[in-house]
Amino acid sequence: MSKTVIPQGYAPSLNLYDTQKAIGLSKRLFEDTLAGALNLRRVSAPLFVEASTGLNDDLNGVERAVTFDVPYTGKDAQVVHSLAKWKRMALYRYHFSVGEGLYTDMNAIRRDEELDNLHSVYVDQWDWEKVIAPRDRTVDHLKTTVEAIAEALRETQATLRAAFPVLLKLPVLPDQVSFVTTQELEDRWPDKTAKERERAWVKDHPLTFLIGIGAPLKSGKPHDGRAPDYDDWSLNGDLLVWNSVLEDALELSSMGIRVSPESLDAQLTASGHDERRQLLFHQLLLEGKLPLTIGGGIGQSRLCMYLLGKAHIGEVQAGIWDSHTQEVCQSAGVILL
Repeated sequence: MSKTVIPQGYAPSLNLYDTQKAIGLSKRLFEDTLAGALNLRRVSAPLFVEASTGLNDDLNGVERAVTFDVPYTGKDAQVVHSLAKWKRMALYRYHFSVGEGLYTDMNAIRRDEELDNLHSVYVDQWDWEKVIAPRDRTVDHLKTTVEAIAEALRETQATLRAAFPVLLKLPVLPDQVSFVTTQELEDRWPDKTAKERERAWVKDHPLTFLIGIGAPLKSGKPHDGRAPDYDDWSLNGDLLVWNSVLEDALELSSMGIRVSPESLDAQLTASGHDERRQLLFHQLLLEGKLPLTIGGGIGQSRLCMYLLGKAHIGEVQAGIWDSHTQEVCQSAGVILL
């Protein structure tokens, strides 16, 4: 059973048709603004990759990929979870230079996702990746990139509010990003769970970038799981906003400076995944053949959900829902696409 809950008294700000128009406008606006802010070029992306390449994103390391055989090639393919590693390989193959990057529409199926207001089996996001110099592998460069993304969000929100005045009743994104580390949150609230810490912080800091996800904290536990072979655990994070409709923290983006050969070597051993060293992607990276990069994914449906003041992700994307979700939404007058 899903964990879907529709807030009491919730009513969509936009009707069904205006919602569709606003989804299209918000996606076009943000995509163009993001590309300009980070110097990104659009490329085409795969829906699936060869399982043997190690290019699929392993997320927290426990999610099962949708796998199928391709008889005419004699190989197995996996529907992507995200394009975290594929993008870095693409920058290498397409000969991008330092300061240049790419973005693409990523569509994924995450079969093991628990369904609730924010999660569905279908995932759509803008995946982006950019080549950086060795001197850019710093927290300061990470923060500068986050601030550029935040400004793209603000510009998109401002245009949407002008096009659909009913959205003026929703909160405006703050002018400043609050940067905080996962260790600082654990030190402040050692008795809370990771999600409870996020909620407590983001409620008072409604545009937050949370730094340092994947490595164990002082408690011995990581704030959250993160695969060892794309983000550098000390140079990554999540972009969070306060969702006033659900009264909860909402993750819009997971991103970070990617692993170097040295940090990949350390993180593979620390996570117990040394067997991945035999995969093509990992071999190229450990040999120093892949460019140093920064990148991330920005949820398209989540962004639309936030900007349009929606209570359920099914209001901005078409999907398959369990009977509980359907009943809860129908009784609340919420139309699932």
